[in-house]
Amino acid sequence: MGFSPLIKKCGLSLLGMGTALSFAGVALAEGNKNGPTDGNIGYQRSVTPVMDMVTSFNQGLVALMVGIVVLVTILLLFIMVRFREKANPVPSKTSHNTLLEVVWTLVPVVILMILAVPSMRLLYFADVIPEAGLVVKATGNTWNWEYSYPDYEDKVDGYVSNIIDIPHAEKNDGNGNTLTHTQIIAKLDARPASEPHLNGRPYLFATDAPLVVPIDTVVKVIVTSNNNIHAFAMPQFGIKIDAVPGRINETWFKVKTGEEGTYYGQCSEICGVNHAFMPIEIKVVSKAEFKRWVANGGSFKTEYSQNTTGGTQTAALK
Repeated sequence: MGFSPLIKKCGLSLLGMGTALSFAGVALAEGNKNGPTDGNIGYQRSVTPVMDMVTSFNQGLVALMVGIVVLVTILLLFIMVRFREKANPVPSKTSHNTLLEVVWTLVPVVILMILAVPSMRLLYFADVIPEAGLVVKATGNTWNWEYSYPDYEDKVDGYVSNIIDIPHAEKNDGNGNTLTHTQIIAKLDARPASEPHLNGRPYLFATDAPLVVPIDTVVKVIVTSNNNIHAFAMPQFGIKIDAVPGRINETWFKVKTGEEGTYYGQCSEICGVNHAFMPIEIKVVSKAEFKRWVANGGSFKTEYSQNTTGGTQTAALK
């Protein structure tokens, strides 16, 4: 068996493997439920137009990168065989090849110029906010988020959204051993009914008062901070924007019809010792449910709970 057929077979195998890998992340991401999933190597499932474009662009990039890796691997195999010492007892003294140098300079430039088109289109689409049907304000604190509704400030009070967790001092068994997440979740579930519970939501992502927004509505998010630099991020929405003290940043999302549910994100800018305990939970409801929530003063029932961590009343979901 000669080396040429061997290289051809290796090349075809690599090409097939590369093609499979280029779509593996997509397949895994598309099958996900809401929120992060253990073992997933792709993006979380998209539920907004912006995230649709991000996912599509990423698919193209992965396919391109796999193609480049396959091409370079084939060339390396060819060079290793074609120019091995046994096949070339007298080595070539060629110092350079003008045509090759022009090609490997121009090809990357052309690829980058081509990628610039969908890149700029995506950036423009994500940055230019359409006419909003709802405006919400998210303010970062150490270490929680405070939400308010400027459009409904006479009906819904601003409220603080804290992580559902137990105090750090209670996260050990008394013998110097740190409790596992399963043990912490068990302690949370054993709380009195009057205290916040996970109710099946993921630990470290669930909050006592999620941001509530309606489905199929352009939501403009005004983001700022009271102290450190934070970042408001929701992977399934395709949004991530810094919360900077003394500055207002804006982003937007529109959850597609039929995607009512609860979505999870986190502060994505290192902001201090409890950075990892600053989740973002967004509950997307029907337009009718959102109107009822507003009419009830920011609750699906007419009762309120007090959230003293931020010094602000919490219109928590009941």
